[in-house]
Order: sequence, then structure tokens, then C-alpha cells
Amino acid sequence: MITSPLRKSLDFLLSSVTPSTGRILDQALAGRDITVEEATRLFDASGTELLVITAAADHLRKKTAGDVVTYVINRNINFTNVCVKSCGFCAFSRGHRGEEGYFLPLEEVIRRAREARDLGATEVCVQAGLAPGMDGWYYVKLCRALKEALPELHIHGFSPEEVLYGSGLAGITVRDYLSALKEAGVGSLPGTSAEILVDEVRGRISPGRISTAKWVELIETAHHLGIPTTSTIMYGHVENSYHKAVHLGILRDIQKRTGGITELVPLSFVFEEAPIYHRKKIPGLRTGASGAEVMKMYAVSRLMLNNWIPNLQVSWVKEGPKLSQISLMAGANDFGGTLINESISTAAGAGYGQLMKPSQFHNLIREMGRIPGERSTTYKKIRVFETEDNPVQLLDEVDNPEERFGSYRHLIHLKDYRFKDFYHVQKNPEPKA
Repeated sequence: MITSPLRKSLDFLLSSVTPSTGRILDQALAGRDITVEEATRLFDASGTELLVITAAADHLRKKTAGDVVTYVINRNINFTNVCVKSCGFCAFSRGHRGEEGYFLPLEEVIRRAREARDLGATEVCVQAGLAPGMDGWYYVKLCRALKEALPELHIHGFSPEEVLYGSGLAGITVRDYLSALKEAGVGSLPGTSAEILVDEVRGRISPGRISTAKWVELIETAHHLGIPTTSTIMYGHVENSYHKAVHLGILRDIQKRTGGITELVPLSFVFEEAPIYHRKKIPGLRTGASGAEVMKMYAVSRLMLNNWIPNLQVSWVKEGPKLSQISLMAGANDFGGTLINESISTAAGAGYGQLMKPSQFHNLIREMGRIPGERSTTYKKIRVFETEDNPVQLLDEVDNPEERFGSYRHLIHLKDYRFKDFYHVQKNPEPKA
């Protein structure tokens, strides 16, 4: 029996909810897993129940993760925006003949990674579109080149969709392709391409994408090979409470089998530039998640996954710094990465994504009465900043980050990296002497 003052306060709050909600929260607070159906009930909660659910989630967060809120110094490198697929929620991708399609050469990818390393980054996150005409071994070659140039950097790279695409082009199994990526230097995979792991929903928002079964198989294969992954959920479009609960249940089952998931990152749907929003062909499409939905997403994720996936990351790119900061009260214990460049959410209409400086993380975290800490990609703590007298970090001294690092809006208009020129060379190579 928990007898802390916080638990006594929770007991008082629990008396204000329905008996069924109270039983579910009691079970979670006692350390038992809640079911998909019970999580669905919590996702449907409103009013005072929302306050109680978030308080319960915050209690579990404190018990499991403590008061240190972590972040990673990293850089996103989205090396191409050209993609053979046309996902309805994606405003990032371009066709291969378009004037805004780009493809960064290897030397530019390495330059960006080196610049990040020199500013204190420990990770580069490498993801992109599925470019036509691409060598199936390109992802492997890119990893090898990065690791040879910058062996100390962790490569967090390539979504399940990209791995499936690369293995298909190379004509080998997913397992063999993942093994080649690991040998080339991949340290972990982003658990993106997940959206909602219910094929009925996937068929509405992203027909032709990797199936739920294939996503699960690929993630588990990575884990069996010793490659950890993150996990994600994208919500606020056409899914319902049950779909979200099923998704979390699938992640929990994977973790029970493999233990390879490092974190969950909930991602709310950014609708402003999404093709499915402008086409208006999907009945019931919502314009992203409400504030209450965001808080419930974090809280129910903590309540459902706490025993298995201890790290829950806020998305400051999707929610902005203010709501992300408040989400720390709903079960989250990580603030994500500095990013330096973020293109995918930015293209969809998100108002954030260029750079979050370490000092900004520190201020937001301390305002919530928590302790900032820098971590590695796999959640090893590098530094914990117990006092407020913290040294200024190199990224803190960067002025005008858009001018210094470039932005997606700038990148798509650079003639030097036009994909159609790259594509022409790939399709029409110069004859050998």
C-alpha cells in the first residue's frame, strides 16, 4: 500500500471519478497492467476525470523515472524529400520531377553531421523519403561513410518503411539488410512509420504503407539483432480511442517479447499542409488533437506502458514548448532532441522544429520543478544538472539558427541539390572509359 502524501492526495481525487475509472487507476497504481479495453475507457474520459488520470500518470512517472527530465543533443538530417509513396498525412514528400525535390550528396550529409558533432551533438537522426532510382544499398553506404568520418556519433537512422524499401531494392531479406546496417554503423532505428497500428486506419490515411504485421516483424527483427528502436504513435486524424489503445497494446506486447524499445514518442497530427486535409476526401478527418487529447495521450501511455517502456517523450516540434512543458505533468520524462533541423513536421505546418537550445530545455524543465539531464540516444545519462549554475553549452551560443543551419523552406529552393539532376545521372550514368 502506497502511503506517501502524493498517494493520499490521489486517493482523494480518486473518490471524484466513476467507480470503473477508479478501479482502472487503482490497478495501474498498484503496478498491474491495464487492458486495452480499460485504456479505451481512460481515453474517453473528460472533465475532472482527466485531472485525476494525469495525476495518476505523474505519480507513476515519479516512481519509475524520477524527477530528472532528459534531452539529447542531436541533429536531424532528412537527406531527400522525394518519395515514391504519397501518404495522405505527409506534406514533406515531393515527386521526382518536381522543382522542390532535393537530394543531399554524401559530403553534405557528413558536413552537417560534423557541424553538429562540433557543437556537442552525440547523435544524428537520419531519415528521408523513398527516392526512386536509388541504389538499394544506399542506406548502408551512407551509414558506413558517416561512421568512418565520425565514429563517435550515434547513428539513429532509417524508419521501418525505409528498411523495407532498401531491402526490396537490394533483393535481400529484411533481416540481412538490418544486419548490414548494423555492421555499417547504425546504432538504433526510429520507430516511425507506425501512425496507428490498425490496418483499417492505415488504409484510410496512408494506403500502400507498411502493414501492421510487417512493422511489428521488422521492429522485432531489429531487436533480435541487437538494434534498439524507439516507438511512435500518430493521432488526431481519423482514429478513435480503441484504435489508440490497441496501438499501445501492440507496443507493450513487442516490449514483453524483446525488450528493445527505448521510448514512446506520441506525435499529434499536424494538419495545416497535409494533403488529406486539403483534399477533404476522408470523412471524419479531424484537425489534429485537442489539448485534452494530448494530455490523455501522455497520461494513458504512462499508465499502460509504465511497467515495460519507462521513457515517454514529449514532442516540442508538434506541440510547441508550452504544451510540451505542461505534458511533463501527465507522465512524460523526456524532452526529445535539439534537432537543429527538422523538415517533416515543418513541411506539414508545425511552427517549431529549427532548434531547441539546451538552455531552453533547462529553463522549461526547471519551471516544472524538475531537474534537466543530458542523455545518450539509448538513455544513458551523460550529465545531470542538479544546480541552476550550469555552464553555457556550444549550441546556446548560436545566433540566427535558420541562417546558420538552413531551413526546409530554404533547402527546397537550392538548385545545387535538385533531385531531378541526381535522378538524371542515376538513370543515365556516364559511359566507362
